[in-house]
Order: sequence, then C-alpha cells, then structure tokens
Amino acid sequence: MSQPQSGPAGAQDPGRQPEFADNGAAQAQPGSDTQPDPRASTRQEGQPDGLASTRPDGTGAFDGQDDPPASQTDSDGRADPGVRADPAGQADSGGRADSDGSADPGGQADPDGTDTGGMLGTRQLRNRTFGGRDAETVAASAIATITPTKCQARTRLYRSGRLELEGFPVADISDHLDDETATIWLDLRDPDREDLAVLSEEFGLHPLAIEDAVHERERPKLDRYRSHLFLTAYSARLDSGNGQLVTSELGAFVTNRALITVRKDDGLDIGAVVERWDTSSDLAKYGVGYLLHGLLDYVVDGHFETVQSLDECIETLEDQLFANVSMDSEVQRRSFELRKSLVLLRRIVIPMREVVNTLMRRDLLVVGEHLMPYYQDVYDHVLRATEWTESLRDLVTTILETNLTIQGNRMNVITKKVTSWAAIVAVPSFITGFYGMNVPYPGFSQPTGFLMSVAIMVVSALVLYIVFKRRDWL
Repeated sequence: MSQPQSGPAGAQDPGRQPEFADNGAAQAQPGSDTQPDPRASTRQEGQPDGLASTRPDGTGAFDGQDDPPASQTDSDGRADPGVRADPAGQADSGGRADSDGSADPGGQADPDGTDTGGMLGTRQLRNRTFGGRDAETVAASAIATITPTKCQARTRLYRSGRLELEGFPVADISDHLDDETATIWLDLRDPDREDLAVLSEEFGLHPLAIEDAVHERERPKLDRYRSHLFLTAYSARLDSGNGQLVTSELGAFVTNRALITVRKDDGLDIGAVVERWDTSSDLAKYGVGYLLHGLLDYVVDGHFETVQSLDECIETLEDQLFANVSMDSEVQRRSFELRKSLVLLRRIVIPMREVVNTLMRRDLLVVGEHLMPYYQDVYDHVLRATEWTESLRDLVTTILETNLTIQGNRMNVITKKVTSWAAIVAVPSFITGFYGMNVPYPGFSQPTGFLMSVAIMVVSALVLYIVFKRRDWL
C-alpha cells in the first residue's frame, strides 16, 4: 500500500508517548479536527455502544475495574452479543448456544488437521503461513530464545525511532518500560492462559482482555480499558480451488509504549508484518502508532486481496453460466461456496471500519497528526473492501437466480420439443388406428387403401413438422 505524505506541521511531538484518556469525549471523523463521529458517541442507557467502552451513565471510559466493556454494534446498528451463553452457562466457540447445554466447537476437524466450518471461517492449524512460509522461522532475528512462556515469542525494541534490539529475553522487557523513548513489540504464537498471565501483571492487562485473547472466534472489535486497548482482527485467504475462506485470528494489546500481538494460529505471516515495518522505518519515531499501522495495513491489504480473488472466481462462474455445455450443477455448487465465503468475509471486513475509525479518535492519542494520513489510507482501503464485498454478494445472488432461470428456460424448451414430436407421432397413430378398424371403408382390402393411408400419414407428419419448425417448436 502506498504511503501518503506526512500530515501538517504543528502535530503531536514525536517524542511524546500516547496516553489513553479516561473520558468519553466525542470522536472526530477521519480527516476532521472538529466534527464528532456519531458512531462513537457515549452510550445512553438501553442503547448499544460503539467500539469504545463507556460507563453505563455515559460519563467516560471504564476505570480499570472488573466491569466488562460495553457490547458493540454492527454496521447496521444491531448489537452483536459476541459470544452467547448456552443454558448450562457455557459459551460455544461459534457464538451460538446448544440446546443440550453443551459447548459447540463450531466446526469439525478434517483428518488433515484443518478445522472446517466455524463462525468466522476455517482455522489454519498447520505451521505454514498463508504465504507458504514456515511459521517457526519467519522473522527469525526477532525470536526470543529465553522466555518464561511455553509458546514461541518474538521481541523488538525501538529507541528514539531506531531499531535497537531484536530477540532479547522477554524478562528484560520490564527494564525498558520505564524509558519514555522506548517502544517494545512482543509477539506470542498460540499462547495459553498461563502464558498471558505471566505478562498480565507486568503490563497491567485487564482480565477480560486476557480472556478474549485466549478464546477463539471473537468478532473483530476494539475494546478500551484504562491502561490499554485490546484489538481483535482477522487475516484472510481464499482457497481458489474449492472457494473456501481461511481465516487467522489475531489479538493485540496496545499500551503506551508496547504492542503485544497474540496469534492463535499460523495463518498470519508475522514475518511479512516485520518486513513492512522495516520498509517504513522512518515512521518508527512515532512509537506504538507506527507498529499498529503496519499491522493493520497488512491485515487490511489481505482483505483486499481476498476480495479480489473472490471477484476473479465469480467472473469464471459467469463464463460457466452461459457455456455451450451445460454446467448447472457445477455453477450451483460453486455459487453456494462463494456465497458462504462472502458472508464469512463480510463478518470480518465490515467491523474493521469501526475499529480503524475508533483508533483515529484524537482523545485516544494513539494516532498523532503525522500518522493520521497513513491511518486514513488504511481506512479508505477498509471502505473499498467493504463496498466490494457487498457488491460481490449481490452478484453471487444474481448468478444463483440466473442459473435457476436458465434451467427453467431449458426445461421449457425440452418440454416444447418433446410435445411437438409427440404431436407428429400422434397423427400417424390415429390414421393407423382408423384404418385398422374391422369395418368397410373406401379401399378396404385393396392396395389403393393401403397406399392412401400411407400417403395421408406421411403428408400430415410432414405438414406438422414444417409448421412446428417455423414456430421454433422444434
């Protein structure tokens, strides 16, 4: 993604680290300094919140107590409960309650280790990224060999806008947090609750945010806590062979001086994210906002590429729709596969509008004036991917309806032809039956009678054939 020019002068001091305001100030629209965003206004009682959590009385953000963040809304204004509890008090990973009170995993595992189904698509479980690289060795220089966690960890330290350390021990992070010029990146690959508990006290992470980071298939969202933000997003890839959408869930804790990424599988290529950071190292002086931009930019670009792949598959489907050789079953099966993938992609793309838009709120102080054009560029890509997804979903629906219409028309043509031939055959049958009666008739038992009946059958059949052919019934 091309990077826009820097913002206007007089912006936030590059050396100043963001602080998360503890108030419910109205958010500004992207690219505007004065206009509030109605989608992020404080929640009134009885109304669902946007993506930033506020107190029930609408006075400000949560103050770090154990109160959960407010529920969030979809783009159509309906509240999304996230994960709903079943009658036994357990939540299934797919966000639906089972009638028997047990948890539903949301999908069944194939023998090859790939989880099929699920609320947000197939989960990538192999140790290969979407780009085909080995997840064990990507960003090898950042892999920390000494870590208190059981999972693989990667670390980076930026100081005064320059990359200073990579792959240093996780335990050394606390030594750098007091330095106001330091920015830290910590990546955890498929951690469990115990791994996150090791870091919870060090970074002051909220227990509910830790819970969201452990649970799978959370909806894309941005939760606001007193000392940090928690973000959930998905990278996506389309398998062009079977039309199946594969997703990779990512959680991120955003603090004043650290970005902690939590990858629940190996689909997202963290090495590509690191490479994107390195190509725009001149922005490293802007701290956590720079790291977060590179991460979101990579994720959103993946959404855009997935939508483009879907568009190409749908174009192929359109060509098959009017092929000379009938491919009705193939077109119908493929249409349903692509429609399902589009529905799943819509669930991860549309909420990203609110995520990026909320991050651009000036009261959060995550995005400074110099980074605002870059986040505006990401927001523009999110909008384009969203609009493209909606148009493709309508197009797939049209293809399904057109295919059914073509099948109906083809059936009508076949019925018309069969009926016409039946009419042609019926006339000679009638004449044969008439002359087969055991009663005297002109030419009875005479050769002339036989020749007359044959002539009548041939002439009548020929006349019917010509009439039906002229009317395009044959």
